[in-house]
Amino acid sequence: MAHDAHDRTLVARAAAGSESAFRTLYRAYVRPVYWIAYGILGDAGDAEDVTQEAFVVAWRKLPGLELASDSLLPWLATICRFQAANRLRRRQRDAAHTAEGVDELLPALIDVEQQVIATELADRIAAELDGMTVLDREIFRLCATEGWDYRAAAAELGVGHGVVRNRLSRVRTRLRGAVTETEPAS
Repeated sequence: MAHDAHDRTLVARAAAGSESAFRTLYRAYVRPVYWIAYGILGDAGDAEDVTQEAFVVAWRKLPGLELASDSLLPWLATICRFQAANRLRRRQRDAAHTAEGVDELLPALIDVEQQVIATELADRIAAELDGMTVLDREIFRLCATEGWDYRAAAAELGVGHGVVRNRLSRVRTRLRGAVTETEPAS
């Protein structure tokens, strides 16, 4: 099944209340959403929390969603960025209260540079995923997001074990390239 038709079908089923369809979407996109959250927050624990919060929000909002692109990732990335921004504001408030006592006048600022980087990161990941062949997307989905081993994925897709291993390596390199291109210069 083509990736866009697969996402559209799963989104429609999940919007109608299918927990199984939503779990499939979760497995397909949890890692890219985590990468976006981590890129904004720089903390693994906060990134995990924000990723979970993003999927809870997504579950609640799915019934009203009209999928605008071939992938659900851009929509999930937007939710993730908002959740991460909220987490950053909370962090800043907590730090201000801890360091200086209660200062109600301290503005809760969002690091604009981090938001721009996160938006660019989500766009690059989505573009990289959309630019892959159907086989590469399926190999990535099965192995990288759902945890299948090479042999099981090869059997499922009707290709050789080496094909899966080599293509997955190239896909990961490509996605790492998309991620590192958005990192700020030190």
